[in-house]
Amino acid sequence: MKFAIPSRLLRQFRMEKFENSEDVEEWLAPMNYEEFWIAIKPHCLPIPTRASCDEQIATGAAAFEDVREGLKILAAHLLRKRHRLQRRPIGPMLRVVSSRD
Repeated sequence: MKFAIPSRLLRQFRMEKFENSEDVEEWLAPMNYEEFWIAIKPHCLPIPTRASCDEQIATGAAAFEDVREGLKILAAHLLRKRHRLQRRPIGPMLRVVSSRD
């Protein structure tokens, strides 16, 4: 069975480059369940298989939303860890200035 990849995912199908941990979260946030599996594949993350997740949803062992959000949280954590990403700076770096400077 073939299906078209949404155009906004075409750029995500390649390995994404992240500068900070918020980049990962912003990348994952708009994805639905199907888009998540397509976009995450090139990263080869050690996450539960799609078949396992689908089975949990089908049997009612876990709610669909819980599985989807759990996968995004796990993927974000693993990507942040793999790339050693830090949080985005909150504001400009300030330094203490004295009259002697």
